[in-house]
Amino acid sequence: MSLKEILPGRLGFGTAPLGNMFRAIPEEEARATVEAAWEHGIRYYDTAPLYGAGLSEERLGRVLATKPRDSYILSTKVGRVILDEHETDLPDFGEKGGLFEHGNPNRIVHEWTAEATERSIEGSLKRLGVDRLDIVWVHDIAQDFHGDAWIQKFEEARTGAFRVLSRLRDEGVIKAWGLGVNKTEPIELTLALDEPRPDGFLLAGRYTLLDHEHALQRLLPMAQEQGVDMVVGGPYSSGVLAGGTHFEYQQAPPEIVERVGRIKALAEKHGVGIKAAALQFSLAHPVSAAAVPGATRPSRIAEDVAALAEVIPDAFWTELRAAGLVSPAAPLPNGA
Repeated sequence: MSLKEILPGRLGFGTAPLGNMFRAIPEEEARATVEAAWEHGIRYYDTAPLYGAGLSEERLGRVLATKPRDSYILSTKVGRVILDEHETDLPDFGEKGGLFEHGNPNRIVHEWTAEATERSIEGSLKRLGVDRLDIVWVHDIAQDFHGDAWIQKFEEARTGAFRVLSRLRDEGVIKAWGLGVNKTEPIELTLALDEPRPDGFLLAGRYTLLDHEHALQRLLPMAQEQGVDMVVGGPYSSGVLAGGTHFEYQQAPPEIVERVGRIKALAEKHGVGIKAAALQFSLAHPVSAAAVPGATRPSRIAEDVAALAEVIPDAFWTELRAAGLVSPAAPLPNGA
């Protein structure tokens, strides 16, 4: 079954920020944000054990416990097992630095074997308080977390997590599985395999207004040819396309700030919200099934819903292309 058949709409809710990403979020604020997503009709929720060492799953689960299980689609990830014991040092998140330093203190084991995959799923079900998952992503088997050792992690997942998730899908325990990564290469490698076959992938930060050239070269043509759908994570490039200062989970460098300024100037000229431009661009590719922007404030959910519905004139996209701010190969909304 394709992701487009499974997902209930083009807009989901990414819950990485609920794991206290960047800052400690009050419990009531986190709960209100999830409730706002529900009230605005969002019925797809994505989370992961990594987000605050289980904190995101716990917070999401407390709200979803009040909702009928058949009324929403839920995805989480495998590759991290959360232990009861506490970490004594700051966790290592590779290039992502101290991303979740305000999360739970629990120790995280990074492992993609069959046994670890089953333990990860069991832990997620418990933290989320649900009896089943709809989609499971294999998390972060890529260069940004493992450097040159990422191929070893990929092989561990290929012979472990991939096979477990394929079996669970074939048995009807889950609806779909794929990779959830910040790099294109692991997905390309997976799509080149004879088996196991993923149903889709969650690609974070690599199909945005600021960064899409690489994905268009090889990955997205492969996915389109094989009928494999994409969920776009991080459509606002860690916030810099939504008024924030982060790009790739760090302070945005001057060249990115300058590029955002050029996009924003064109958006203002055409009366377009830059958030709407970013979100609609990421969904315009035929492979895109949904986008899952994150949020920690209820008001941001309303902004996302409005951004998706905003009418953007074709002239904006035409001028954006002419200015070299989007790739000539990138499909634009409404075929502009």
